[in-house]
Amino acid sequence: PSLPRPSTPPGLPPPHSHRPPSKLSYGVVCSSNINRSMEAHVVLGNAGLRVESYGTGTTVRLPGRSAMEPRVFKFGTPYEEMYASMSATPDDEAFFTRNGVLQLCRRGAAVKLAPQRWQDVPSPDVQNHDVVIAFEERIFDAVVDDLQTREPTEDFVPVHVVCLDTKDNPHEAKLQGRVCLDLCWLLEGATDLVEEMPEILEAFQEERMTHTPIKILYQLCYL
Repeated sequence: PSLPRPSTPPGLPPPHSHRPPSKLSYGVVCSSNINRSMEAHVVLGNAGLRVESYGTGTTVRLPGRSAMEPRVFKFGTPYEEMYASMSATPDDEAFFTRNGVLQLCRRGAAVKLAPQRWQDVPSPDVQNHDVVIAFEERIFDAVVDDLQTREPTEDFVPVHVVCLDTKDNPHEAKLQGRVCLDLCWLLEGATDLVEEMPEILEAFQEERMTHTPIKILYQLCYL
């Protein structure tokens, strides 16, 4: 991609983690694969974890000039094309710079070609992810529903689906990206996620509740 990759804090593993980075593979999912999941994609990727990002919506919907006029794109439309579309005139460029959407498109283009829709990803690619993290309850539900309706593969492997509920704005996404990374480092230290995941999530939620309310949902699926 022609746009430079944004930098984030490197997210070094904590001292008690003796494992090399990315024993696990992560999928991060929001609605349009441009704000919450892309923030997590950048943060986890820059920390050395294996990660891909997705959206579950029917289309990529971005804030427009009013709530009734979102800018809508098909999944698979390159981020650079979205950027060009929303900066076609000086007036558009000024407006979409002010509301932050052009920055989101720039970041997306720096990480990968285009938004990907979770439901369209082939099952062999989906089952490569050990952990899938959704950033809203309805998106968590959509991921679980999708996994449960897919034809089981021969391998029939566990896929751990977690929800870290996050408001859909850049500030909240940035905060939750760090929370997501902290959780992933804990998961990297597990020896058996099927056995240990509920306990890890419960302890993580309790610890986080002391300084910021966080609601975690969890579902173990097989594919």
